[in-house]
Amino acid sequence: MSQAAELVAAVLEGRNLTDAYERLLARHPHWPDGTRGAVRDLAWGTLRDYGRGDVVLRELLHKPLPATLHALLLVALYRLATRPEQAHTIVDQTVEAAAALAPGLKGVVNGVLRNRLRDAEAFQRLQDSDPAARYRHPDWWIRRMRAGYPERWEAALEAGNRRPPMAVRVNRRRASVDAIEADFRAQGIDCRRVANDALVLDRPVAVTALPGFAAGRVSVQDAGAQWAGRWLDLSDGQRVLDACAAPGGKAAQILETADVELVALELDPARVRRIHENLVRLGLAAEVKTVDCCRVDEWWDGRPFDRILADVPCSASGVARRHPDIKWLRRREDIPRFAAQQAQILEALWPTLAVGGKLLYVTCSVFDDENAAQIARFLAGHPDAQREAIGNDPEQQLLPDADHDGFFYALLRKHRQA
Repeated sequence: MSQAAELVAAVLEGRNLTDAYERLLARHPHWPDGTRGAVRDLAWGTLRDYGRGDVVLRELLHKPLPATLHALLLVALYRLATRPEQAHTIVDQTVEAAAALAPGLKGVVNGVLRNRLRDAEAFQRLQDSDPAARYRHPDWWIRRMRAGYPERWEAALEAGNRRPPMAVRVNRRRASVDAIEADFRAQGIDCRRVANDALVLDRPVAVTALPGFAAGRVSVQDAGAQWAGRWLDLSDGQRVLDACAAPGGKAAQILETADVELVALELDPARVRRIHENLVRLGLAAEVKTVDCCRVDEWWDGRPFDRILADVPCSASGVARRHPDIKWLRRREDIPRFAAQQAQILEALWPTLAVGGKLLYVTCSVFDDENAAQIARFLAGHPDAQREAIGNDPEQQLLPDADHDGFFYALLRKHRQA
């Protein structure tokens, strides 16, 4: 519990959850997988439950606690909500952990939790009446979703609070989807094939337990992300750019789909290493450059690309269930900043696209400013660009559900020289 609280406290102080978790594991290299998983589940679950613990603490605390104790109480309240039959054990363990952190405040921690247990029904009503606690998202986020998706906003928010599905992409160069599906079932891994041939597992398993993973036959990738390779409209012989390539899943899918000349760009050297690792495991090759995609003069040789994948930085609002610190760290004013960065990337990449070529714009966001509105602004300023239909729709906005996370896709074609 203390270790999970440490991760939650890091987020409350403005730090990235994944980074904090990796630093914690580096300090405890001998933890067994069970301990690692338990700490992760507690921290991720507590943060995924955005707002529910906070509304209780606002009612019961008369003055702020240190971040570590506040986080410890959030973890304890999450455990009480999900394991009510263990209430007394949870209280005892939390008080014991508080005594190690701040002995003088263990009585406060004990009182808060016992008051929560004593007035459980009242606090449930309080949580149900507070929008952030009820929907487990910030108020501004809820308002945006309600305005953007009048018929679907509640279902999308609820899906965003659940544990994310685990999906697998088959490397078609090394195996067929039928063969992998049979291998999974033979190993007791139940899965279902969705429309784009992604395999969505009924229950997550360790990556190392996936038949064919070490041999490069499969990769873990969200089913929604797996549409990129199809909607980019790839053919053998094309010159393709993946402009924001890390960690390399979509780059690998491009190479698995067609025999193309791929250039992959990534600014962060650590993330570039992940691209190389993924390509090596899968038996694929690309020209990978550590560079800012907007600094075109530093990486482009002047030869135009037939296809460009622009999987741009965004709010990541569509993948918050995988990265629940996003709900705590993201602010309303961040969205215009992301939109400005996305517009800059589009402007930088567009001249490198061949006439007749196509650019697939992708975000893992559910906010219109980063998605449809971004594309509308770009088209208004570029008469040489036209929107290509994806399926029967001008664009595709995927909201989080049982099969996939939230993504936006738009396909643009350069129909003449600017």
